[in-house]
Amino acid sequence: MRKLFGLVAALGLVMGAAQPAHAVVQSLTSASLSIIIGTLPAIPIPWDGTGSANVTATSVTGLTAGIFSFTGTMPVTTAFPIAGLSLSGASNGMGNFFGVDTALGGGPMAVQGVANICLFAGCASGPPANVTVPFTMGGVNGIGLGGAPIATPPGFVNVTVMGNMWTTGAVTLAPGFSASGSPLSGGHVKLVTPTVISTNLAGSEVIPSFAILDLTFVPEPGTLVLLASGVAGLALVGRKRMSK
Repeated sequence: MRKLFGLVAALGLVMGAAQPAHAVVQSLTSASLSIIIGTLPAIPIPWDGTGSANVTATSVTGLTAGIFSFTGTMPVTTAFPIAGLSLSGASNGMGNFFGVDTALGGGPMAVQGVANICLFAGCASGPPANVTVPFTMGGVNGIGLGGAPIATPPGFVNVTVMGNMWTTGAVTLAPGFSASGSPLSGGHVKLVTPTVISTNLAGSEVIPSFAILDLTFVPEPGTLVLLASGVAGLALVGRKRMSK
């Protein structure tokens, strides 16, 4: 009877370890944020090596703001009529991702900053080079937030940005342009926010854009303790059996 009780107790600890743990503040072990616009190479926004979040089996909340950022400009050269692109003051806002274990999961995290699209001439060559496009508008719409379109002031070139929420699913914006996230599993989650940039330039009427966020967290301490307790319990039962 004592053996049976010990075995049941040990199995109970192991089963408890398999259940979703309560929210635990966890530090990041690796993280990356990048922006892809059209056929341009991915533009990384550096991670400062810090940050934490509340993580459960189904959500990531309270991701620290500003852990991805740079204050200078990052030029990218492309093809006619876009002769260059520079980003300035890019950073991330707070992140709250609910239901990230489903294909439709996601949540808000603003990607802040300004993109200067340089037309017909390089970004350092003067007008009509720069069309300034903000990533977010009023803190309620833009890249990573969704909401209403962001339109630049009418002029030589009209540019409109359609922002979207983050998702763990697969997104296709135009033929040949797609990106995929992945659900929260084993302390890792990958999210993508699809964004359409439309202009009145022939050949660049619709420019697909994606921001991709990849996060890896340390294992949940509570889960590790439960798992270790369960393993220790099973080992104790086995030792008692062998001694008899």
